[in-house]
Formats: sequence, C-alpha cells, structure tokens
Amino acid sequence: MLHIDGVVGKRTDPHIHDRLHHLEHHGRVEVITLPASEMARRRLRLTTPSGEELAIALPREEKLFDGAVLLLEDARAIVLRAEVERWLRLQPRSIADAIEIGYHAGNLHWRVRFEGENLLVALEGPVEDYLARLDPLLAGRTVPSSVVSDDLAA
Repeated sequence: MLHIDGVVGKRTDPHIHDRLHHLEHHGRVEVITLPASEMARRRLRLTTPSGEELAIALPREEKLFDGAVLLLEDARAIVLRAEVERWLRLQPRSIADAIEIGYHAGNLHWRVRFEGENLLVALEGPVEDYLARLDPLLAGRTVPSSVVSDDLAA
C-alpha cells in the first residue's frame, strides 16, 4: 500500500505541468476520480485504476482538491480529479414555500447553496430520493425543479 502524507502541488503549477505532460505521453499518469463530497476528507483509502491501494493522511492545513497531484516520480504520477457535482435546483413560488423548503433541507442536513431565489441541493444519491423526501412538504404546491451539474450551477 502506498502512503500519501501530503499533496505535491496542483497539476497546473508550471514546474509540475511539464513533468505531467511528459508522463501523460507515456501513459504513466493515473487519475483517481473522487466524489466532490469526499474532497473535504483528510484521511481515506483509495484504489488507483491499476489496482494499487493508497492510504491518504493529510495534515490539518492541507486539503484535497480537483487537480491535486498526490504522487510525482520520474516514472509515474497520480492525480486526483473531482467528480462533477450535480445539484437539484428548487424554485419556490413564494416566500413561505422558500422558508419551508429551506427549513426542511436544513433538518435533513442537506448541503445547499443559493442561486438568486433558487435553492440548490447537492445530490449525493438519486434525485428521486430527494424529491420523495420533499413530496409530503410540497403536496398541492408547484415548485419547479431541475438537475444541473456543478459547472452550470455556479
């Protein structure tokens, strides 16, 4: 098992980018995709596409991020990529609906963010599960919803 105790740098850092570019041409860069909800973790175990196990234990001052280089050697590199996060966009029709939906989302400990008058809920499972949890609350009301990816929700 390979132990990672720190992030080498960003894949876009000039001194790293050139080395990665060379390794990519030789098929020596492994990319691990991690759900965005897991990026806040400092300790986790992962498996590379080639099957190598990694044990990541970062110090408190370091964080995982999209494009983090976890290993950079002469013969290989390991880069972390974040999955594109999906969001459920809810468009309340009134202030009362907005307050109720926000209260409900908070009680369920859903990660949310706001886009104008819309509430965006981070999807960490099937969208149907989220809508089913909201269904009793929204009975008889029309609250338009849609699913957007992270790059469209910002």
